[in-house]
Amino acid sequence: MKPALEHLPREKDHSFVVKFFDYNYYPTPWHYHPEYEIVMVTESTGKRFIGDHISDFHPGNLAFLGPNIPHTYRNDDKYYEENSVLRAKSIVIHFTETSLGNDFLELPEARLLRKLFEQSLHGLDIFEETHERISDKLYDIVTLSGLKRWLCLIDILLELAESKNLVQITKTTHVGYNEKESKRLCNVFDWITTNFEKNVKLSEAAQIAQMNENAFSRFFSLRTRKTFSGFVQELRLQKAAKLLVENDMSVTEVCYECGYNNISNFNRQFLNHYQMNPMTYRKTFLKKI
Repeated sequence: MKPALEHLPREKDHSFVVKFFDYNYYPTPWHYHPEYEIVMVTESTGKRFIGDHISDFHPGNLAFLGPNIPHTYRNDDKYYEENSVLRAKSIVIHFTETSLGNDFLELPEARLLRKLFEQSLHGLDIFEETHERISDKLYDIVTLSGLKRWLCLIDILLELAESKNLVQITKTTHVGYNEKESKRLCNVFDWITTNFEKNVKLSEAAQIAQMNENAFSRFFSLRTRKTFSGFVQELRLQKAAKLLVENDMSVTEVCYECGYNNISNFNRQFLNHYQMNPMTYRKTFLKKI
């Protein structure tokens, strides 16, 4: 089977790739690649899918992904509108262990880097002071070339290796999928993220994937480590949490806005997911700010 790879060709005289992307919306589907990836969103919002993890992304979102972790960044619907003037921008670095030099990681001084690379197999979110320092270095590295660019990469990796501000993204390690499966799953992701506020059904998702329901259910659970209903529910609850802290909508209004048609069920699911009911969640957030 042909792997679903994102191929970023290296520039002449460089051992790794540095790119500043500027799109109407991020075009890359659910994919994987053998390179390590450092990626920072500089402009745009949407949903981020990394292995078995779903989260919102926004400007400043910064992650370090190990080899072969399936992932995609899908912008909010407004980015796909015909007359949209919104932009989706990011800085991305792709590199391999050989980019650092043959046997570089065998050096005793590289012990921290070896540990960092092991941790990266789960994906790592980058926060706080480390986020600030790495962000500055990423803006620098896109302007550099030659040995200065390589030294900047080493500096970034050392900063990450010594940091206490890294959080594991996925619960388990993941490997990539073939091209046909990648396209199929990406089509389903696009459909779900566009329609999850409605009464989405597994049977409809199976039709999008061109599979029967039982086969699709097994396929989806195997590839995402989540049931179809659990996946949809997670998207709904994430939107609900966002509405609760960004709007003065009532809990009932939030419930229906997110695709629930039963306030009791919504309250129960929200409590199970966030360990507090919607009103307490809102009060807790407002108290913190």
